Amino acid sequence: MSDFDTVIIGKKARPQGGGGGGERGPTALERARAVGAVTENDRKTAAGGNKGHAGPDHAHLAKLDRDNEVAPPAKVAPTVGKAIGQARQEKGWTQKDLGQRINEKPQVIQEYESGKAQPNPQIMAKMERALGVKLRGANVGAPLGGPKKK
Repeated sequence: MSDFDTVIIGKKARPQGGGGGGERGPTALERARAVGAVTENDRKTAAGGNKGHAGPDHAHLAKLDRDNEVAPPAKVAPTVGKAIGQARQEKGWTQKDLGQRINEKPQVIQEYESGKAQPNPQIMAKMERALGVKLRGANVGAPLGGPKKK
């Protein structure tokens, strides 16, 4: 042994090439190249950038979104609004009076009478009881309670 040879104590000698412990098999890319599935190394050209949504795919998806728009929610039928207004006026109540009796704002009553409100079963039931008029189903505007018993 010469003076220039290095002696390593406590460590195993590592084989040349790679930095791991022992021989490893070929990588997936190397196996694909050997089979002929990959001829060149395909790399992402827009890696690191947020450019994926600016291409023609985004325009296509936006068009599909416009085509598949959800229909707006149903509104109260005009016959229901007229029935509410007539029954309220027959009792001599204002929209504010009816709103106070059913614990709703006068604006809610106005929206129902004008047909702009989305039907809410709880509010409709409260108005039916307060006005004594049927507002849901068939025979809208008919007195609530049906035929009288003998």
